[in-house]
Amino acid sequence: MNPKYIEVQKRAPNNGYKDCLNRILSEGIYTKNPFQDKGRYTLLTLQPMVFDLPNGFPIITERNIGRFWRKPIGELLAFINGARTVSELKAFGCDWWDMWGTAEKCAQFGLKPGDLGPGSYTLFKNYPAPDGTMFNQFEEIIKQIRDFPLVATHKITTWFPPYAIGHKERQRQVVVAPCHGDIEINILGDGKLYLRMDQRSGDFPIGVPSNIIQYAALTIMIAHVTGYEPYMYIHSVHNAQIYEDQIESIKELTLRKTRNFPTVVLNDEGLKIKNLSDFRPEHFDLSDYNPHPALKIPTTI
Repeated sequence: MNPKYIEVQKRAPNNGYKDCLNRILSEGIYTKNPFQDKGRYTLLTLQPMVFDLPNGFPIITERNIGRFWRKPIGELLAFINGARTVSELKAFGCDWWDMWGTAEKCAQFGLKPGDLGPGSYTLFKNYPAPDGTMFNQFEEIIKQIRDFPLVATHKITTWFPPYAIGHKERQRQVVVAPCHGDIEINILGDGKLYLRMDQRSGDFPIGVPSNIIQYAALTIMIAHVTGYEPYMYIHSVHNAQIYEDQIESIKELTLRKTRNFPTVVLNDEGLKIKNLSDFRPEHFDLSDYNPHPALKIPTTI
């Protein structure tokens, strides 16, 4: 099932993303991570961004990311299918993980080249269970939604402390500790599906726009396979950052007028899908996208 979109010209511009950028610029505290070259401005009290899907699919319009928009969906689907290595991610069209999967970086955590570790987003599918098996979180949550839709325990996480925490006496077992993926799904009495994703840490100029696309698409996919209307996506970032070398670009971006969100739907092939893990990026189509020109923003690793 696709969102019940209103007509494009009747949609109201959603300034939530730009409002967050402005707050980080004005209130962020300069912080230098010892593991990164660039400092960043960080805000811990950022308001959630609320996206009513009938008002359009939340692909930012302040800069053009139209050619890229399917790739974040592919990344999330790779994680849902248990991807743990750079090569597994590439099979889903994710060609930007090489910089994190180098032999040098992986060796810091006792991992082989290209292995992101058992504490990576593979935990969506391979979460260690008490009996020694791997627990597929999405598979089990979808069963729970179908059987008991109105309970308030539809929750998924990518955080597993024994893998994610490291110090001088303990080696962390993940190259990039999961930043996103703390998910709550609610079905309310109106028969609509609401999805919230709380993000531990987010590079607001580069990473967060992709994360918004990923989890808004996930809202549609879960609603489709469970038979509910995809209605609202809520995105909250706890440790929200703008890096120091991104400041000038972001100042320019915030001067641009926000435009109406576009339309993203499951196409005919996508509407045939019954299992979440069977979706692929090409099952989504984009239309009505009218963004400002592209804007180059540095990426810090």
